[in-house]
Amino acid sequence: MAVREYRPTSPGRRNATVIDYSILTKKEPEKRLLVPLKKTGGRNNQGEITCRHIGGGNKRLYRIIDFKRVKDNIPARVIAIEYDPNRSAFIALLCFADGEKRYIIAPKDVQVGEVLMSGEKVEPKNGNCMPIKNIPLGLMIHNIELLRGRGGQLVRSAGNFAKLMAREGDYAHIQMPSGEIRKIHIECRATIGQVSNPEYSTIWWGKAGRRRWMGIRPTVRGTAQNPVSHPMGGGEGRSGGGRHPCSPTGKLAKGGKTRKRRNPSSNFIIRRRR
Repeated sequence: MAVREYRPTSPGRRNATVIDYSILTKKEPEKRLLVPLKKTGGRNNQGEITCRHIGGGNKRLYRIIDFKRVKDNIPARVIAIEYDPNRSAFIALLCFADGEKRYIIAPKDVQVGEVLMSGEKVEPKNGNCMPIKNIPLGLMIHNIELLRGRGGQLVRSAGNFAKLMAREGDYAHIQMPSGEIRKIHIECRATIGQVSNPEYSTIWWGKAGRRRWMGIRPTVRGTAQNPVSHPMGGGEGRSGGGRHPCSPTGKLAKGGKTRKRRNPSSNFIIRRRR
């Protein structure tokens, strides 16, 4: 799979790129695994904007993804690789031996017709899911649980992978894509391999409209706003803002610490990200 360039028929098309979706084998999603997805526009139940730059975009249906992978020791055949508008990675449709179908995040290089499994003592091959205590050291993993039974929460976006570095007592040392090394309980599950669609990070969107289709609204610089709207706004002509860069609520944007000093999860971080 490669990145394909558009013909330069307009300034927005010039240099714009798109993923070559030749790896996908099925266009229409599985209807039983779809649920409606309501848009919020970044607003909470009181109508206040709590997440900026969200709104509009094409309509989507949510694909129900099996992040837990707890259907143990039942072989599942990959019957399709599909596009998911809700995430950067592709998804794989599995058909279990008992006839049930489920979506999972597609690992890189997984092929239609392969048989995947999950469980305590399955083969440590690409796409299989198992507890961290049974995964050989040094392997790439993704879709990692933070708490046992909650389902994969870490390393789920396109092209990402973590590395199992060591095991010490009841905890494993896992190097995250950011470079952070974190302790995770060995009973938590993870999927072996790298997440699919690693070329996603090289896409050149080309024009603002493509981001609007995705539901991402424009980002206005703080120095271009009025002083009533942003701490860095105002001033005569173009100004530097008059203070260190910050968010509309005053949080420092470059190097300012926003993490709670006494966050309990700090005990599980061995090395901070770079």
